[in-house]
Amino acid sequence: MPELPEVEVVRRGLDRWVAHRTVADVEVLHPRAIRRHLAGPEDFAHRLQGHRMGEPGRRGKYLWLPVEDTGEAVLAHLGMSGQLLVQPHGAPDEKHLRIRVRFTDALDTELRFVDQRTFGGLSLHDTTPDGLPDVIAHIARDPLDPLFDDEAFHQALRRKRTTIKRALLDQSLISGVGNIYADEALWRARIHYERPTAGFTRPRTFELLGHVRDVMNAALAVGGTSFDSLYVNVNGESGYFDRSLDAYGREGLPCRRCATPMRRRAWTNRSSYFCPRCQRAPRTSS
Repeated sequence: MPELPEVEVVRRGLDRWVAHRTVADVEVLHPRAIRRHLAGPEDFAHRLQGHRMGEPGRRGKYLWLPVEDTGEAVLAHLGMSGQLLVQPHGAPDEKHLRIRVRFTDALDTELRFVDQRTFGGLSLHDTTPDGLPDVIAHIARDPLDPLFDDEAFHQALRRKRTTIKRALLDQSLISGVGNIYADEALWRARIHYERPTAGFTRPRTFELLGHVRDVMNAALAVGGTSFDSLYVNVNGESGYFDRSLDAYGREGLPCRRCATPMRRRAWTNRSSYFCPRCQRAPRTSS
């Protein structure tokens, strides 16, 4: 599933190619793609037609397009394979094209939502005074947000009484961090994924946040992480950060710091990758 860097790459593409354009018509080709919009395809299309799209927003992994003058926003759920593509009008339809949005201007491009596995979709929601779709108002700010509060995160981390990777993936504490970037940041910080959060000092928390930001900014610089063709930017291009990963997916390969073979462990229906020497497991009480 796309994490913050991948979603931010898509947001930037939408800001360039879709923001401030007026919707001419919307074609819903598969009802499952708007299943979260309970009023159905016709209502979804009608409520967008004739309205101008605002500048896209993002909080963590969540992406939306404000609908100007309505107090609503189109929330994009990319799921496992959702893609928002900007294509020329005459480009052949993708095999898994689910929604098409055409615009009134003379630009020869349209917005397409493509989703192979149909786990994702688009939906319309009211917005909060801060401009967020109301259904994601509970999501915490992400570490690249200028208003993210490092001290508040540290205090919440200490109160949570959990382990550090669970905390990093808790979207009510910090948003945008998923499995890949959690493993990468923990490797950089030399912290085992099962280390209890109650023992984190303020300097240790701030150091880890620095690594989270560094790894995300590094991924952003090369378009995010693409392991297959399912994650692409709005122009259909893949990201290249998978070539720079230090932990994730490197089971059996030498640690880039100490050359110890990297390990993988099953973890909450996912996998955790770590160096057994650089990231020593916490001691358990007997």
